[in-house]
Amino acid sequence: MFYLYGAQGRLFGGALEQLRLQPHHAVRPTEAIAGSRRSRNATDPRHAVPDGLSAGISSQARQALSSYARTGSPSPSDARVVLRQVAEVMQQPACCLADDMTVDAAWQLLAREGIGQAPVVAQDGTLVGLAGRADLLPIDRLAALADDPEAWRALLARPVRAVMWTPVPATRADTDLRRVAELLLGSGLPGLPVVRDDGRVHGFVSRSDLLRAMVIGPPLDLWG
Repeated sequence: MFYLYGAQGRLFGGALEQLRLQPHHAVRPTEAIAGSRRSRNATDPRHAVPDGLSAGISSQARQALSSYARTGSPSPSDARVVLRQVAEVMQQPACCLADDMTVDAAWQLLAREGIGQAPVVAQDGTLVGLAGRADLLPIDRLAALADDPEAWRALLARPVRAVMWTPVPATRADTDLRRVAELLLGSGLPGLPVVRDDGRVHGFVSRSDLLRAMVIGPPLDLWG
């Protein structure tokens, strides 16, 4: 099950194929006229690997190789549960940004948590958008503001709701991982908020979570 949430609440609920037909999903307020988000080049900072992930790649790779070497003659005690649903790989609880939080405060929170993006929620915890570091402080604007302290302070004081992606797709904890991967690949989004039936954020599943599960976790049900 997939949803579409914005400042007005839930805008859609249904299958992935139906979600693709929804207009203007995952757009910033200033880019609404441009339509739905298109796939970005891999060098786009909006798709950068979250800080902190690359630091563990070497040790994770060694662990994966070691595990692979032991799969020649698996014993009953080595049996692992196959991963099939979002709940098995998502980050829970999810780090969320309040929609009225300043850009400065949101940036600091993401930096402390060592993550690249987070769901944006209203005061009641309902999902309204998604924001990442590249949205909070766009690289193309930083150089222009370097010699303008007033403009810099104004940028940092803006609320997150002014720069977040909205409306934004979301999913449930029992959704098939392959369907989530399909949506992330097609939309260019870095991750997907996981919501409860009332629209409150339950967790977050990112591209990094899926890759990490493939490298060091139990086997994914890739072909099912």
